[in-house]
Amino acid sequence: MKTNFTKLTTEELTAWSTELWQADRDRDFLAVFESSGSDAMIQKITELRKTSKGARAVITLVNDMEGDGVVGDNQLEGNEEELKAYDQVIRVDQLRNANRSTGRMADQKTIVEFREQSRDKLAFNRADRRNQLAFLTLSGIAYTYNTDGSTRVASQLPDLEFAADVSAPTANRYVRWDATNGLVTSSVSNADLVADDKLTWATIVDLKAYARRKFVRAIRSEGGYEHYNLFVSPEAMKDLKKDQDFLAAMRYAAERGDSNPLFKGTAHGGKSSGIMVDGINILEYRHVFNTLGADSGSKWGGGAVNGSRLLLCGAQAMGYAEIGMPTWEEEMFDYKNSIGISTSSIIGYKKPVFRSLQSGTNEDFGVVACDVAVSA
Repeated sequence: MKTNFTKLTTEELTAWSTELWQADRDRDFLAVFESSGSDAMIQKITELRKTSKGARAVITLVNDMEGDGVVGDNQLEGNEEELKAYDQVIRVDQLRNANRSTGRMADQKTIVEFREQSRDKLAFNRADRRNQLAFLTLSGIAYTYNTDGSTRVASQLPDLEFAADVSAPTANRYVRWDATNGLVTSSVSNADLVADDKLTWATIVDLKAYARRKFVRAIRSEGGYEHYNLFVSPEAMKDLKKDQDFLAAMRYAAERGDSNPLFKGTAHGGKSSGIMVDGINILEYRHVFNTLGADSGSKWGGGAVNGSRLLLCGAQAMGYAEIGMPTWEEEMFDYKNSIGISTSSIIGYKKPVFRSLQSGTNEDFGVVACDVAVSA
């Protein structure tokens, strides 16, 4: 019995979709930070909730209690405090991409080999674009830009349904590092950056204290250990590793071993592990927003300074909706001489915003953005 590679059964299509999904996840930098629980950095929604306005992807933020309770035998009944919850609707849209072979003679390969190549390339493309969208969303940068600050060309990503929900960092979740004065927390503008305002050990210490003071909830691991994830660009990490205070702490930690509480190991294993510094897991990634690709005059510091937007992320820093598995579709063209393969997925991103009890204003729930200068 001959195998017909030009036609897949329903089961075979499901198998290829599953392989695509697995290859996609293997290449997805942020997948390890996703979970359905509220303690995750990225709360993942896979099912729609029925609401009065129809089925929607929703995550719920619950504020801390404000009241002090009652004392002694004073009556508690009737004086219970209502928990204030904020539903965050994640709008979703379909994202598709495809490959098409030139034809049997030009390819000089079987359809099976084309499927394998297409699966790998489409999986990488899916994961890479999702990570770009995630970091732009967390950074409050419109999808009209690439993560290196250059303008996105001939792209439909700005037309995604959830692109309109990208919002700039809120006042009490946006800071800037100043090499002379430390963490700038009011009237923050990256136009004031100078070339010396690079990431240092002091930046990390001050940033954690700021997040704690602003009640940004930390991520709690299974062992009960609390930490934040700090995402930095390769250039910012390069600058940090040249900081003498950071190097001294690294040497000190090496002498004392893994039991040193300052360097408690990595918060996550595998590809997304980082350096744990005083409860902050420092992770280097190329899609952390920077201005290296921006035109001269469009950078920071008056248009002349390269910068990067570091992201200190706690619990529920972002909501991510992924409805169903990615699909795998095939179609033959030109009398079955050429094969086309397409994939699609229904996704959505949202940076949650809530009414802060401390400031009385709307604030990003779980992320603090910090602008620093970087070496090119």
